[in-house]
Amino acid sequence: MNEWTVICRVEDIPVLGSRRVARPRGVDVAVFRNAEDQVFALLDRCPHKGGPLSQGIVFGTSVACPLHNWTIGLDDGCARAPDEGCTPRFACKVEGGQVMLSPVELATHAVDLAPPTAGPCASRGAVGDATFDVQAPHGA
Repeated sequence: MNEWTVICRVEDIPVLGSRRVARPRGVDVAVFRNAEDQVFALLDRCPHKGGPLSQGIVFGTSVACPLHNWTIGLDDGCARAPDEGCTPRFACKVEGGQVMLSPVELATHAVDLAPPTAGPCASRGAVGDATFDVQAPHGA
């Protein structure tokens, strides 16, 4: 049986925005919500120069990195041509309005990668508490 950790409710993620999920080890995970209320989870690190994707602009099923405007697919974590590279993606599901991630992936997936090289020093919360950093969409 696959276990899941409840991260938040869908409505806790701003439309066209993100939340960062702090992990005990490794780079934070960015959880995104698009205009169709689809939810995606990627390592909060652009494959180009390590920019914080959680600070990017969400459109369709992509996010634009705030550093150099690389377009990263939310569904696969890969940069769109002509750019190349991928950021790790995390299994994510929504049930009953709750956003869930795999606790095994949170503990083990991509824990050896360097943190983002830019972006504000944000508050960090623990999984399950109310201190997750919420990123509002641009213009909100």
